[in-house]
Amino acid sequence: MNPCDPSNHSNRIIVMKKIIYICLLLFSIPLFLNAYESMHEKTPVNKIQILELPARLALEAKTDDSYFIKDNGLFRSLFRYITKNDISMTTPVEADINPGKMRFFVGDKDKTKNLESNDLIKVYKVPTKMVVSVGIRGSYSEKNFSKNKIKLDTWLKKNKDYSQAGAAYAVYWNGPFIPGFLKRSEIHIPIRKQTTTSKKIKLYFNQTHY
Repeated sequence: MNPCDPSNHSNRIIVMKKIIYICLLLFSIPLFLNAYESMHEKTPVNKIQILELPARLALEAKTDDSYFIKDNGLFRSLFRYITKNDISMTTPVEADINPGKMRFFVGDKDKTKNLESNDLIKVYKVPTKMVVSVGIRGSYSEKNFSKNKIKLDTWLKKNKDYSQAGAAYAVYWNGPFIPGFLKRSEIHIPIRKQTTTSKKIKLYFNQTHY
């Protein structure tokens, strides 16, 4: 290798630029993560916990296809709506899987605005609900969703005091500027606590009668 070769000098400059870019990106990640109002606390990675989610005002876009179909356009529709209505972005974003839906939530300072549904966006109130949640780190892929949903299915089988009260959905905390290996997400399954009466009824119908 000739140290005087101009191409070697150019390569070193390119490498240095990449290192500087990565350092700036990693330094800025905490700023991006704290830039938006959060609707609730994150579930720690690989931890399963029960959450009591507050009532919220949702903005929802939907498609007839699965959420994981490439370029489903849901984010663009929602982003155009909040831009047109001067609504601040909040975190996290929720996604139903099949059929695909994506929900943004309206923060406290924008709740007094007159927000109306249109052909692409449904505006509605989400009541308080209880969910079981698992925290995830990694890409927002169908594979990651399916793998971690199994953990919640297993938890529900073991915890008989709770029953499933809705379909599993994804909860995404980060935007596209965060590298896949650093992204944070969750899976939620709505649940209800079993009452003594409901346990007895379930036991009765699970028995065999002749």
